[in-house]
Amino acid sequence: MQLKIMPKKKRLPAGRVALILFLCQMISALEVPLDLVQPPTITQQSPKDYIIDPRENIVIQCEAKGKPPPSFSWTRNGTHFDIDKDPLVTMQPGSGTLTINIMSEGKAETYEGVYQCTARNERGAAISNNIVVRPSRSPLWTKEKLEPITLRNGQSLVLPCRPPLGLPPPIIFWMDNSFQRLPQSERVSQGLNGDLYFSNVLPEDTREDYICYARFNHTQTIQQKQPISVKVISVDELNDTIAANLSDTEFYSAKPNRERPPTFLTPEGNTSNKEELRGNVLSLECIAEGLPTPVIYWIKEDGTLPTNRTFYRNFKKTLQIIQVSEADSGNYQCIAKNALGAIHHTISVTVKAAPYWILAPQNLVLSPGEDGSLICRANGNPKPRISWLSNGVPIEIAPDDPSRKIDGDTIIFSNVQERSSAVYQCNASNEYGYLLANAFVNVLAEPPRILTSANTLYQVIANRPALLDCAFFGSPLPTIEWFKGAKGSALRDDIYVLHENGTLEIPVAQKDSTGTYTCVARNKLGMAKNEVHLEIKDPTRIIKQPEYAVVQRGSTVSFECKVKHDHTLTLTITWLKDNGELPSDGRFTVDKDHLEVADVRDSDGGAYTCVANTTLDMVSASAVLSVVAPTPTPAPIYDVPNPPFDLELTDQLDKSVQLSWTPGDDNNSPITKFIIEYEDAMHEAGLWHHQTEVPGTQTTAQLKLSPYVNYSFRVMAVNSLGRSLPSEPSEQYLTKAAEPDTNPTAVEGLGSEPDNLVITWKPLNGFESNGPGLQYKVSWLQKDGDDEWASVVVANVSKYIVSGTPTFVPYLIKVQALNDVGFAPEPAVVMGHSGEDLPMVAPGNVRVNVVNSTLAEVHWDPVPLKSIRGHLQGYRIYYWKAQEGSLKRNRRHIEKKILTFQGSKTHGMLPGLEPFSHYALNVRVVNGKGEGPASPDRVFNTPEGVPSAPSSLKIVNPTLDSLTLEWDPPSRPNGILTEYTLKYQPINSTHELGPLVDLKIPANKTRWTLKNLNFSTRYKFYFYAQTAAGSGSQITEEAVTTVDEAGILPPDVGAGKAMASRQVDIATQGWFIGLMCAVALLILILLIVCFIRRNKGGKYPVKEKEDAHADPEIQPMKEDDGTFGEYSDAEDHKPLKKGSRTPSDRTVKKEDSDDSLVDYGEGVNGQFNEDGSFIGQYSGKKEKEPAEGNESSEAPSPVNAMNSFV
Repeated sequence: MQLKIMPKKKRLPAGRVALILFLCQMISALEVPLDLVQPPTITQQSPKDYIIDPRENIVIQCEAKGKPPPSFSWTRNGTHFDIDKDPLVTMQPGSGTLTINIMSEGKAETYEGVYQCTARNERGAAISNNIVVRPSRSPLWTKEKLEPITLRNGQSLVLPCRPPLGLPPPIIFWMDNSFQRLPQSERVSQGLNGDLYFSNVLPEDTREDYICYARFNHTQTIQQKQPISVKVISVDELNDTIAANLSDTEFYSAKPNRERPPTFLTPEGNTSNKEELRGNVLSLECIAEGLPTPVIYWIKEDGTLPTNRTFYRNFKKTLQIIQVSEADSGNYQCIAKNALGAIHHTISVTVKAAPYWILAPQNLVLSPGEDGSLICRANGNPKPRISWLSNGVPIEIAPDDPSRKIDGDTIIFSNVQERSSAVYQCNASNEYGYLLANAFVNVLAEPPRILTSANTLYQVIANRPALLDCAFFGSPLPTIEWFKGAKGSALRDDIYVLHENGTLEIPVAQKDSTGTYTCVARNKLGMAKNEVHLEIKDPTRIIKQPEYAVVQRGSTVSFECKVKHDHTLTLTITWLKDNGELPSDGRFTVDKDHLEVADVRDSDGGAYTCVANTTLDMVSASAVLSVVAPTPTPAPIYDVPNPPFDLELTDQLDKSVQLSWTPGDDNNSPITKFIIEYEDAMHEAGLWHHQTEVPGTQTTAQLKLSPYVNYSFRVMAVNSLGRSLPSEPSEQYLTKAAEPDTNPTAVEGLGSEPDNLVITWKPLNGFESNGPGLQYKVSWLQKDGDDEWASVVVANVSKYIVSGTPTFVPYLIKVQALNDVGFAPEPAVVMGHSGEDLPMVAPGNVRVNVVNSTLAEVHWDPVPLKSIRGHLQGYRIYYWKAQEGSLKRNRRHIEKKILTFQGSKTHGMLPGLEPFSHYALNVRVVNGKGEGPASPDRVFNTPEGVPSAPSSLKIVNPTLDSLTLEWDPPSRPNGILTEYTLKYQPINSTHELGPLVDLKIPANKTRWTLKNLNFSTRYKFYFYAQTAAGSGSQITEEAVTTVDEAGILPPDVGAGKAMASRQVDIATQGWFIGLMCAVALLILILLIVCFIRRNKGGKYPVKEKEDAHADPEIQPMKEDDGTFGEYSDAEDHKPLKKGSRTPSDRTVKKEDSDDSLVDYGEGVNGQFNEDGSFIGQYSGKKEKEPAEGNESSEAPSPVNAMNSFV
C-alpha cells in the first residue's frame, strides 16, 4: 500500500480536535540534523527578569547549537562586556554561560544590568533576550513606635502592615508571638495589601501580639513588624470607668454600639479602576465593615463571570479570574450586604497585553534556487511594533542581500544561494514588554534522510487512533509516501491521513491494521526509507463490575472486579476508596480481582473503585458499600449448604458464557467454593462433567466453551461440612459450530510394503471436532523431490495408505482437521518414510582377527545407505564350527550361531569359540524388513588351548603296596595332548597330608600302576592333562592300599617317613593267621561302633578344613601347636569339600560344558553392546591345583575364560 502527502488538509470532525492539537505540537519547524552545516540556534537562556540571590554566585545561562559550533560574546547595558578583563567572570568551555564569582569577593549590586548573549558561526549569529539581572532584596522594617489601640466593642478596625519594599515583593501573613497564625473569618481577614481588616471587633479580639510578617522567598528570610496591642472594651466596662471619674451630681451613660449598615473599608468610594495584563491573574477586592458582619457578592455588568476561570478567595472578599484576556475587560461590581442595608462598588477593569505571538518565525531550510519567507506576527494591547534584525544587527544597516525583500512582518526570499544563510531576529514590542525570536535561513542541498528509529514498534488499543512517526529531513523538502506490507497496494484516503511532518494517522485502528509500514522520503537528490511496526491490542474491559452491597456491621464484604485484557500487556488492578487510597488496615485484603473487607465498620461505608491499568489504557468501575446495624440471630444450625438457585446465562459468546447464580443458605458454615458441572445434551445426555471451581466469594463465573456443544450447567456449594445438592440445571445453550482448533496428533508415516506409505494419526475427539462433518486433509510430499504436495480428504478415520511409492523414500507429511465450517490451523509437518525392502548388498571386505583360542574380532565395510533400502538396524554375524574340507558339503546340518550388532558398527567380537577349531562366518546387514544377502564365507582357525580335565579317574586293583589308576582322556583336549601329570600324597589317621610326589605320564597312556606304596595307607591323587598351550583342569581322587583299613596305622606318616611293608613268610604261619583274624575281628567291632556314632552326628576331634585336601603345599597351620584343623565327616561317601573325597562309585566325571551361547544369556541371538562388550555373564567352578608342578592356568573355556569382551 502507498499514500502520498496531499497538498490540502481534509476537514476533520470535531471529535478529533484534541488529536489535531497534539499533531500541531508535533509539526514544528524542520529540525536540521546536527551533522549538517547550520547557523546557531539559542537552546537555553536565563529569564528576561532574572532576580538573583546576592549570597550566591551569579550564573547567566546562554546555550546554543550549530555547525560549526558557535562562539559566544556578551553585551552589558548595550556595550561589549569583556569577560577577560574581569577576573571574577568566567565562561564555561563550549558554552556561553557566564559564572560571576561573587562569593569570594565582590558584590552582586556591581553586576546589576541588562545582559545579552550572541552565538555566532560562519552561517550567522543568534542573540538572546535582554536579561535584566537584579539582586533580590529583603530590607528590614523601619523602626516605629506603635501606640496601643483601644476601641469599643463593635467598632471596625484596620491594622496596617506596610511591609518594606523587597525584590521580589514579600508574602504577608499575621501571627502571634507563638508563631501561630491568627484565625480569619468573614469578620476578620487579610487584604491584598497585607493589612488586617476587622468588620467589627469583639472582646475576644483583645491581644497584645498582632504581628505582621513578611517572607522573602528568594532569600529564604522572614522580617517581623513590631507587635500591635489591641484592647476591646465592652459597654459595661466603659460605664464603670466613666462613673469612677465623674461626681455624683453628673450623669453619663455610654450606650451600646448600635448596629449599622455596611460601608467599604477598601476600596474607597463608589468606583475604582483596575488594569491587568493578559495571561495574568486578575484579583479584585472588596472588604466592608458593618454590624452585623456584611456578606460580599460579585457580578459583572453586561456579562457573566467566566465559569471555569473564576475563583473566590478570602471569604468571597476577593474575586480572581485566571488567564485573563481582553474579553474580561469591563465593569465588575461588588455588593456588601447585611440586615440593615447594602452597598456596592464598581471596579472598571482594563486588560492590556504585552506582545504575544500569533505566528512566530520558524527556521527555514532551502535548497539553492528555492524561494521562501519568514513571517513574524504578534498581537498586544497596544498593538506591538515589529522590527527585524539580521545576525543581531538592525536589518536597515545589515549587509544587503539581493534575495531578500522586507514587507512589514514578512521577509520574502527568492532564488536563494548559499550566501543567503543567516539568522534573523524578529522583535515585537510595546510599552508592556517585548518578544524576540531567532529564525535562521539555511541554504543546503541534501538528499533525504529519515530521523525516526528503524523498526520502531507502535502498540495501540483497537478502535483508537494510531500515529506512526516518520521524522525526516532533506533539502529540497522531500515528499513522503507510506506503504503497508510488501506488495505495495494503495491505501484508501478515507482510512489513512498523512500529516505534513510525515506522521501517518490511522483514525480508527483495527486488528487488520497490524503490520509493517514503510515510510519513503524522496527529493531530486535521492531517496530514503524506514520500516515501523504496528500492533493492535485488545482493549481492557471490566466484564464483572463491583456490585452495590449492604452489609451488617462486623461482617465481611467482598467486591469482585473481573477484567479482560490483552494477554500481551501487563495488567495492574488498583482499588480506591472514595477516590483515594485504601486505608492502611489489615482488614482490607486485595487478592487479584477481589477486594475483601473484614469486620466492617461504619467508617468503611463509601464508594469503592476498581481501576484496571495496562501500559496502553485504563478502565474503572465503582460500587457503594452501605453499613447497617446487625440484627439478632437465633442459635445456629450447622449443615451443608443449600443448593444454589436462579442460574442465569449472560454474555453469550461463541466460545464463552457468563454463568451467575444465587447462593443458598450456607447453614452457618461459610461456603468455601462452588463446583460447576456441565452436560452435553447433544452428545452425552445425562452425563455431567466437571467444568471448573470458583471461590465461595464469587457468584459468577466466566466459562470457556467448545463449539458445537449443547450445554447445560449446574452448581454445587461446598463448605466445611460437605457438598450441597446440585442446583437445578440452567437453560440450554448451543454453541455455534466452528472450525477445529487443533489438528490430529501422533502423526506418523511408515510403509507396510516396499511400494506404499501408511500415514496414521490420533483422531480428534467429539469436543475437539467443533462442528459436524469432521474430516481430515492428508497431504504428503516426497522430500527433495520436484513434485507438489499431494493431498486427499478422508472421513473420520485414523489411517490412509499411499500406494505406488518408491522404496524407502523420505516424505513430508501433514494431517489437517476440517469440518463443515472450515479448516483447523495449518498443521505441523512431520517426516516419514515409504516402505522398506530387503537390503540389496552384503557387507564387503570381511576380515577376521583371532585374538586368542576362544575370541575373534570381525571387521567389515559398511553397506551404502541407498543399498540398505530401509532403516539400518545393525549387522548380523553367522558363524559355525566346520570340518576342514567339508564346508559346503555339510552346511545344512551345521548348527549356526548368530550375533547382532546394533546401528552402524563395522566390527564386533566373537566370544566363546572352541580352541583348536576350524570356523566359518559371514556378515549380513539388517533393516526393518529383514536381512540382506550374506557376505562370502570367511574361515579361520583358533589356536590350541589348555585341555579340559580328564573325563574320569578310577583306582582299581588296590594291594598292600600298589594302586592302579585308569582314566579317560579329556572330553575337550583343545589341542594335541603332550603328557599327563600325576601328583599324589599320603593322608595319615589325623588327616594330615604327607609329602607330594610328582609323576609325568605319556599322553598315549590311559592306565598306570603305582608300586612300593605304604600298606594300609590312604592316598590323595591330583591328575591333569597338558598341551602345548599349558596344563588343563585337574581331577582328584583318594584310595587306600589295602581293603582292610582297621589295622594299626604306620607311625608318623605326617613326618614324611615311608613305611614300606612287605609280606613275609610269617604270614603263612597258622598262629599268625589266627592272631590276625582276632585282630581283624576286634577292628571290625570297633569300626561298627564308630560308624554308629558317626551316623548319629558325631564328629572326629579335628576341625574341618576344606583347603587341607585342595592344596597340601599351602595347608594352613594352627598358630598354637602347628597341627592341622579339625575335619568333619557326616557320611561315609560324602566327598571332601573342594573335591577331596571320592564318590561312592569311586569315579569322578566333570560335567560336560557346552559352548552354546544359550548358557551365556541370549542363545544364538546374543548381542554385543555398542562398545563391543558381550551381553551376558559366564560362570563356572574352578578347582584348585596342587602347588607343585602346575605352573599354567586353567583353560580359558567359555565357562570361566572371560566376563566381557571389548
